[in-house]
Amino acid sequence: MANSVEQIKLDKDPLDVWPDLLRYSRLGYDAITPDDMLRMRWYGVYEHQPRDGHFMMRVRLPGGGVTATRWPAMAGISRDFGRGIADLTTRQNIQFHWLTIADIPEAVARLDAVGISTVGACGDINRNILGCPVAGLDPHELCDASGLVAELEQAFLGNRDFSNLPRKYKMSVAGCPLHCHLPEINDVGACAVRLPQGHPLQSEAPDGVAYHLRVGGGLSAQPRLSQWLDILLPPHRVTAACVAVAQIFRDQGYRERRNHARLKFLMEDWGPARFLDELSDRLGFRPAPALPDMGPAAGGDDHLGIHQQKQPGLYWVGLAVLTGRLSADQMDAAADVADRFGAGELRATNQQNLIVPHIPTDRLNEALVALGQAGLRWDASAIRREAVACTGSEFCNLALTETKQRLSAIVEHLEATSPGSEPLRINVNGCPNGCGRHAIADIGLQGCVVRVGDERLEAYDISLGGRVGADARFARPILRKAPAGTVHLALERLLTAFSERCGQGEAFASFVDRHTDAELAAFLNEPSAAPARAERLLQIRMPERRLQIQPRKPSGLV
Repeated sequence: MANSVEQIKLDKDPLDVWPDLLRYSRLGYDAITPDDMLRMRWYGVYEHQPRDGHFMMRVRLPGGGVTATRWPAMAGISRDFGRGIADLTTRQNIQFHWLTIADIPEAVARLDAVGISTVGACGDINRNILGCPVAGLDPHELCDASGLVAELEQAFLGNRDFSNLPRKYKMSVAGCPLHCHLPEINDVGACAVRLPQGHPLQSEAPDGVAYHLRVGGGLSAQPRLSQWLDILLPPHRVTAACVAVAQIFRDQGYRERRNHARLKFLMEDWGPARFLDELSDRLGFRPAPALPDMGPAAGGDDHLGIHQQKQPGLYWVGLAVLTGRLSADQMDAAADVADRFGAGELRATNQQNLIVPHIPTDRLNEALVALGQAGLRWDASAIRREAVACTGSEFCNLALTETKQRLSAIVEHLEATSPGSEPLRINVNGCPNGCGRHAIADIGLQGCVVRVGDERLEAYDISLGGRVGADARFARPILRKAPAGTVHLALERLLTAFSERCGQGEAFASFVDRHTDAELAAFLNEPSAAPARAERLLQIRMPERRLQIQPRKPSGLV
């Protein structure tokens, strides 16, 4: 028997909840039925923790791109309804907090007026489509796939054929040679590849680029890496293939248990060969087989810093936005820089950061000064630029721990004590559900609780060595229930051990691979002489939170 959420979706298509949402905006929060509270997620509206009448609202930004003229509308929503903050997310979009049900119609109307949608930003539907944030700019890209992202958005946005999927459906497509769009952890990841001279698909791919396809990735409490299909598609076939995969998921995906309803479980049971047979039947043809080269040795890059574009005389500036948290003033400042010095465009990344493109050489220094005055950093440390945090218990009903302030404090501490130059990904998640992607981080922190006497305090499970790319693997659990107030010290000791023991040019992932769990745990564990000053500093910045444990919705309702 299908679960209760399936019945709610059958009783009324969630895309039909908008008139009810307008009615609730007049009647008030207490009038909202539990079933419609769930359906409102299809319009990007999600109830805050604690359930006191406040909501998160998320928008769609396909590929992360948006013109600077649209940013003032989003900054205005942040300022007028969201207490002056907004968050960049790991799916290249933006979410607002603190909205009431009465605020939502006006906020959506403002977004509609500038061509921004919230439809499908949450719910069992296609989510925001990931792309490379420097598509069309990077001199090293295989192709500019932003047109394909737009084509996919047009095919899926508001499409009722896919408004009742078993769970969320996540796509990514890019021509980035580094696979920055993380195809390993998406339901579908389309990756550009250069065709060899004389390949039969050359006639269908005038630029000499086609796409490989990965299917069945996803994180959460049961993470899976997507699997390569033996398939090679010319660009004009990619959208049809993604639609066909969504059809398979809709018609064959599991619906009995929410925690088993993702496409990754169907792919795991079927395997790539059977999935490709079904996909070929849906397409009406058998795609060409894949090329031997299936991807980069190391995947993922956030394109931060100052980079020369393929367009002569132009640069993009990649800004590190720690934990993705922006103020309304910073949003306005970024849009002003993009408008005055660039071509009026901003792009969000899937690492919660921001790209300002098209800045001429002779205006670059002036633009950097303006960004710096707004507190937006392009010269970030290797630790800061890669750090990611989920929403955490500040707003999320599922989180056990606070995340964004905690990660900010950890990063600042490590910048002062472990000034390494190698990119290092520290990802913090407030629960097992994986929104913060701790499973693929160099250092992954998963929120939990530890009992101290009669109190329950915040803590973190520490995992190490996650990565994407040809050697993709999930992080290894190393240390359980490290008290939140001392995690920064454990990580300082770990990074000290790494700097003292790593080989010439050795990456952190390699360092983790060649040490046992016991050895890594010993690096993390507290020595007899702990640096007490640093611990006091962090405790002042982040006082320990006593948890009020409340009954929580099952994780399947995310």
